Amino acid sequence: MKNILCLFACVVSLPFAAFCADESASSKGLSNPLIDYSAFQNAVLKTGPIRAQRRLTEAEFQAKMREPGAVLFDARSGPMFGRLHIGGAVNLTFPDFTEERLAKIIPTKDTLVLIYCNNNFLGSPVAMASKIAPASLNVSTYVTLNSYGYTNIYELGPLLDVKTTLLPLAGTEMAERAAGGK
Repeated sequence: MKNILCLFACVVSLPFAAFCADESASSKGLSNPLIDYSAFQNAVLKTGPIRAQRRLTEAEFQAKMREPGAVLFDARSGPMFGRLHIGGAVNLTFPDFTEERLAKIIPTKDTLVLIYCNNNFLGSPVAMASKIAPASLNVSTYVTLNSYGYTNIYELGPLLDVKTTLLPLAGTEMAERAAGGK
């Protein structure tokens, strides 16, 4: 019960706190119509329950990858994507997200989009360097894609080892392993 009350207090006070912060920034001449922290907070709150229902096991993720028109999306940096990624993935780095660039990769707002990030994999400390949990790229990517209006997003849930995963990995790191490297 205590946890439920705490969650309720946080949810209720969050928009108020954001409003106060925006008012303070505005009164200091810091307002910027292209940055809206309270809208971001609202997007996180709105997206959370949807995301929780759309996290997939490795087998479920593999099955969805085979669905016609599915887009396997990787938002990591280009060099890390080149080193190691799930085969068939397309790459657009998170800082490069814009309406136009996303539309070139994801044909419609209801296209099936499958996402994963560094924090889904162990065993590749360079290409898949782990972030702290609250900064996981999956979280930011999910919220941002939803904010852009994409409605059919699913996320790889578990932590997998690159040496034992059933997902088809590709990239220079896999070529080095096949050639007898690491």
